[in-house]
Amino acid sequence: MIHEVFMPALSSTMTEGKIVSWQKSPGDRVGKGETVLIVESDKADMDVEAFYEGFLATIIVPEGGTAGVGQTIALIAETEAEIEEAKKQATTTATTSTTTPPPKATPTPSVATPEPVAATVAIENTPSRRNGRIVASPRARKLAKQLNVDLNNLQGTGPHGRIVAEDVEVATGRAQTPTVAPQPTVSPVATPSPISTIPTPAPAPVPLGEVVAMNTLQNAVVRNMLVSLQVPTFHVGYTITTDNLDKLYKQVKSKGVTMTALLAKAVAIAIQKYPIVNASYVDSGIQYNKGINIAVAVAMPDGGLITPVLSNADQIDIYSLSRTWKDLVARARSKQLQPQEYSSGTFTLSNLGMFGVDRFDAILPPGQGSILAIGASRPTVVATDDGMMGIKRQMQVNITCDHRIIYGADAAAFLQYLAQLIETNPQSLTL
Repeated sequence: MIHEVFMPALSSTMTEGKIVSWQKSPGDRVGKGETVLIVESDKADMDVEAFYEGFLATIIVPEGGTAGVGQTIALIAETEAEIEEAKKQATTTATTSTTTPPPKATPTPSVATPEPVAATVAIENTPSRRNGRIVASPRARKLAKQLNVDLNNLQGTGPHGRIVAEDVEVATGRAQTPTVAPQPTVSPVATPSPISTIPTPAPAPVPLGEVVAMNTLQNAVVRNMLVSLQVPTFHVGYTITTDNLDKLYKQVKSKGVTMTALLAKAVAIAIQKYPIVNASYVDSGIQYNKGINIAVAVAMPDGGLITPVLSNADQIDIYSLSRTWKDLVARARSKQLQPQEYSSGTFTLSNLGMFGVDRFDAILPPGQGSILAIGASRPTVVATDDGMMGIKRQMQVNITCDHRIIYGADAAAFLQYLAQLIETNPQSLTL
């Protein structure tokens, strides 16, 4: 019997996937649950495991090729005798299926319709061995295959023990012994803003005068933004004094607490009192989300952005929240996040204060009711309560809301409470 391997739907917004590498060659035996290929989805690189046992008879979409969700990308024959028959079947399939991306359908904020998938998916996100399976980057797997290096004999030095390309090069004597890279930290810049997320890498040189194709993540952002612009939104701004928050941060920074975690925690506590800003519009009414999952926008080195999610941020202590955030960012940078770690946000933070940006309006993500844009915290001359002039550090925040379910008074009350929390009682964030 001959089985088709389809391009799986690895996320609710994915319409196509790019094949990073094939882990099996035509004619190789394939076991059920064994990794056959690695696919680049709109957010991460994922292992695709075989759903059937047999032999990889033929590859229809080669490495570097793109296929729409549900498109046949390979055939698996149960016996060696059926391999030739599978190759003939592949010729017929190839005439109706190409590696050219299909027309992009406009995604909806709701859960995508299930596609026919003849494979299961697993994500590389834990140490070098997980349940007996090797965890390695796509590039490391491809390089190991080219250099005939057995990954079973390597110890990964990447994030969470993942085997990276440099480990393979060391094994063949092509590079010096790598050292384990420290986990990225989230710390504020001294000036002009104490409010910061992970710094964005310097932009790479670009080929001026040429058209460069977008990567999968960038295309996903394009589709999401087009959906977002169909939603009627409005913006409300507020000025927040950050002196007390800055003092608190200096006290807890040495304990591993990040400013991002403090801001996420403050927003989560404010949402507890004003759950409407954590809600979303659905055809049948207002969806009040049970969990307060704070997504935070992070720029990716190769273009696009991703929003790792701090799930149940209101229920987690600030120290655990900070550790979780550092881990999420490290794995986001190396495309190791699981789908629920970047697609389950109910409220989003976007912070450009690290660049000295005073204020900006953020575009509402599909499926959410609000997103908060955070500007730089700057020394500002203000009038004090006694009628004198003084200097305080202040930042501008602007919330974008779905006007179908959230009204101006709702957004204003939420921001007012958030400001009171940050200005008068930031210590409560550490409880």
